[in-house]
Amino acid sequence: MQGVIKSYDPTNGAGVLVDDRDRAERELAPNALVGSIFRMLRQGQRVVYDLDDRGLATRLRLGSEVDLGSPDWSDDR
Repeated sequence: MQGVIKSYDPTNGAGVLVDDRDRAERELAPNALVGSIFRMLRQGQRVVYDLDDRGLATRLRLGSEVDLGSPDWSDDR
């Protein structure tokens, strides 16, 4: 899944992101940044994420064109 950071508090790690598909707001899991390249997040930052069993966003990582589901135009000439 992919979304955009709506808010993030670096002092306690609390945050909210907005899902690109359904525009639902998802809270960040307490361990959302563990093992990621992120040390903090900024408002408007695009991320790829998973949902844990509680429905919290976790395993935040950088996205790519593949993650966006963008069409491959390389064969269309």
